[in-house]
Amino acid sequence: MPNNTRSLSLLDTTLIVSGSMIGSGIFIVSSDMARTVGGSGWLLLCWLLTGLLTLFAALSYGELAGMMPHAGGQYVYIKRAFGSLVAFLYGWTVFLVIQTGVIAAVAVAFAKYVGVFIPLFNENNILMQFGFFKLSYAQLLAVSSILLLTLINSRGVQNGKMIQRVFTIAKLVALFGLIAVGIYAGFTQDVFSKNMQQAWQLPEGNSSTIWLAVGVAMIGSLFSSDAWNNVTFIASEIKEPHKNIPRGLMLGTFIVTILYLLANVAYLCLLSFKEIETAPHDRVGAAAIATLTGGNTAVLVMAGLIVVSTFGCNNGLIMAGARLFQSMSADGLFFKKAKENNSFFVPGYALFIQGLWASLLCFSGSYGDLLEYATFASLLFYMVTISAVFVLRKKEPHTPRPYKAFGYPFIPALYIVLTALICVDLIFHKTFNTGMGLVLVALGVPVYYVMRRNTSTDKF
Repeated sequence: MPNNTRSLSLLDTTLIVSGSMIGSGIFIVSSDMARTVGGSGWLLLCWLLTGLLTLFAALSYGELAGMMPHAGGQYVYIKRAFGSLVAFLYGWTVFLVIQTGVIAAVAVAFAKYVGVFIPLFNENNILMQFGFFKLSYAQLLAVSSILLLTLINSRGVQNGKMIQRVFTIAKLVALFGLIAVGIYAGFTQDVFSKNMQQAWQLPEGNSSTIWLAVGVAMIGSLFSSDAWNNVTFIASEIKEPHKNIPRGLMLGTFIVTILYLLANVAYLCLLSFKEIETAPHDRVGAAAIATLTGGNTAVLVMAGLIVVSTFGCNNGLIMAGARLFQSMSADGLFFKKAKENNSFFVPGYALFIQGLWASLLCFSGSYGDLLEYATFASLLFYMVTISAVFVLRKKEPHTPRPYKAFGYPFIPALYIVLTALICVDLIFHKTFNTGMGLVLVALGVPVYYVMRRNTSTDKF
């Protein structure tokens, strides 16, 4: 059962939101986005729209979090508005790939950048190979980091809280410091003004495709801004959740939105737009720092920042995700033992089940493809959840709402419309990936009925 001891403050809530959002994406995805949209103005617009969408969603989730301050968060909201099947399909997709796939991807990024300091963990350093299967030291380190964080979080929420505080504050301070130095140095070189002279240049000069290009490019920025909703999973351990979750969602997403915009301004202050497009291995963050410190120092600075960033990011993901699976288990829709708390009052079984599956994804090497498939499904479930604000306003008009969605009904409706347009864009331009995303969700339907049947006979 969920822990009745609430020990996470507003500061912790905000740090879980912001810390779970910031991984390695902000240092990489702008390069591919730049190639897609063709101009610096469009690049900044993509990040601005992403930030606004994320803020709109967070403000809408605040109402649901205030109404239902229970462990499981988004799963609970969907179940209350749309029933167990839709909620299970969300939880199934989260377990199969959204949560565990992100944990695996972040862990591999962590190991990859540790390899900059310790050559043993270079991603090309293969320990053994069996046919197509390769086992590298980097994979072993990635899995070890997942299991270590899982073990730490299984020993009580205080441990996870302290790691989140230390690593998130460290990376926020470091990022803001680097951005400030970058913008100051860049403006003295007049690089930014030159980039803005062709800010609205069109991809291949075709104005009819620009908004389609913006939609496709935003997949990178949306992925980099994801996981803000994880804090809702751990609501049962937050002090005054009806107040602190809405506030934490707003503060955390706002901080990251500003940081991401400023990071891209810093890139444009230090690099020509062509250099952003052609950054080696898309490592635009390292290329920007190299203009300040030199190549070797830049590599070390960026690698260190990403190591800190990814480790703290995965701590938040691991700590929060297990609470969703605990809620599913309490409904008979996940492994039976996962609903139990251990002697440290945390869902130990759920934590290790999550950690083991994420570890298998690290070894499989398939998490990258799965994450692309799940991006579309993730956007769909965000729309479903925000639709719950409208549904529950009608179904439960008298239920207390300590916080009401900002700008209702305009802001929640605008989010749904804009996200739907992005989804339509993806259907036409990423047809295979979106199709596979829907397949992953659909596979949960027979699993749901099997679990329901087994629950009724108490075999699951």
